[in-house]
Amino acid sequence: MHQNATMLRTATPDIDEGRLFARFLDRAAEGFFRFWLGRNTVEIIAKAFMQLNHDLSYQHVTFAERDKAVLGMISGYTAEQHRCSSDQPLKLAAGNFNLRMMVISTLFAPLLRIIDTVADGDFYLQAIAVEQGLDGKGIGSALMDSIEARAIASESARLVLDVSAKNEGARRLYERRGMTIESRWPKRVTIPGLSLYRMTKML
Repeated sequence: MHQNATMLRTATPDIDEGRLFARFLDRAAEGFFRFWLGRNTVEIIAKAFMQLNHDLSYQHVTFAERDKAVLGMISGYTAEQHRCSSDQPLKLAAGNFNLRMMVISTLFAPLLRIIDTVADGDFYLQAIAVEQGLDGKGIGSALMDSIEARAIASESARLVLDVSAKNEGARRLYERRGMTIESRWPKRVTIPGLSLYRMTKML
């Protein structure tokens, strides 16, 4: 195999991998996690990442590597895995920053609960991100292929994701992969910078 080929691998419960995941996750969420968790976002998420059975666990994450350098990340899980997940690992990792997390969680409760609207039998793509400057190199496509394969292996009926309405580039990428817009959130009002499209694809 060519030495510069992109390799995909599952994440491991390692603090440095958790830090990588945290940075990719916050980039994918356009800074929301930093807003939610504050200046210690990376360390909070990295600590939670090493625990099992919650949405930010390493068990849901795949990294893309080239020459041992991590170039991208994708994470996702079934609706059933989400319903069985716990928010305790993140709360415990937040520690003294838990108050900020609780305040933001209350103010943005509808946004944070949007994942709860994913139907049983669906596979939710939580986040995908590639290192800056590496768009168009096939890394994102390889990661998307891997998450679709995981979704199919889990016997899910659909792949589901939420994308910022202002992120037209990402939406077009998902459309090229056969995903279509199912709904918009919020349905009745427009919240600048916070509107989302729910996109789906039958598997």
